Amino acid sequence: MIQKQVGLRIKEIRHAKKLSQEECSFNVELDRTYWSSVERGLRNISINNLHKICLSFGISLKDFFDSDIFEDDGK
Repeated sequence: MIQKQVGLRIKEIRHAKKLSQEECSFNVELDRTYWSSVERGLRNISINNLHKICLSFGISLKDFFDSDIFEDDGK
């Protein structure tokens, strides 16, 4: 479940910044197919890669996780 939430949050921020997956993956030197699988919740992203993504978005990890996406829904 957390993989899916992380992926949704990355996608949410990317859309808000009006960036393509290709632009984002290029900026953080990750393969676009890897980026896509992270957004779909299919990859267990490393904290190092998540940190690189947050830096490229200009946000902190704290800000990344400060989202309703991560609200505990009791499941």
